[in-house]
Amino acid sequence: MIPCVNWLQPFLALISSTLLTRGHICPSSCLCPDHHTVDCTSQGLTTVPDFIPLDVRRLLLSNNWIPWIPSDFLVFYSDLVYLDIRNNSLSQLEPGTLTTSSKLVFLDLGSNNLTEISSGTFGESKNLIKLRLGNNPYLNMVDRDAFTGLTSLRELEMERNALTGLDVTVLESLPSLRMLRLEGNPWLCNCHFAKLFSWLTENQHKLPQDGGEGTTVTAQCKGNTSCDPNRSVQLFVYNVVPLRKGLPVGADQ
Repeated sequence: MIPCVNWLQPFLALISSTLLTRGHICPSSCLCPDHHTVDCTSQGLTTVPDFIPLDVRRLLLSNNWIPWIPSDFLVFYSDLVYLDIRNNSLSQLEPGTLTTSSKLVFLDLGSNNLTEISSGTFGESKNLIKLRLGNNPYLNMVDRDAFTGLTSLRELEMERNALTGLDVTVLESLPSLRMLRLEGNPWLCNCHFAKLFSWLTENQHKLPQDGGEGTTVTAQCKGNTSCDPNRSVQLFVYNVVPLRKGLPVGADQ
């Protein structure tokens, strides 16, 4: 797909120029409040719409039934900075889908059916500042290199997914991270989990605070010879694993 981009660029520039001379075109069933915004929210869409202006900067596709995004879709929209696809039916992102999204600043993939965030998913999205991946009830795997290259990312939301663990490398690869949400995941309390909480303890200032006392989590390390099986890990963190009386860790989902 990538070699095609080289010859597509002049072609797309010609098309864009032609469309601009004919006036702004808005996809059917969508609203275009200005020449750089396309709002297709809550239109019952099952596919991404056709005839999106090539100079779109804000694309709103939330609250539809879109099951997948073509891997070459964003090749045509190199000026896109804001993409909202929350509350659709996405189960995966094909490799290369975000490869050409170098200007993207905001991406919302929350409330979908994603199962895994694999290595290289976000391609060249080096200007991405806010990424929402929360409320994907089947998301149980984030590859350790999933966020490599997101050097500008400040806000990452992965709350209320199906994560039982998370490689600390995932977080260590985000030098600009300022806010992290992980609450509501069914964490597996083992020594791998303890490494994650150790990182979170050192970075409490990056976790959302609700003005309360925070949450004390007691996790028992089991099944790992590198840990003392009788030693509990007690950490003070904000909104990572909310506990309810009488329920085990992560059972509040």
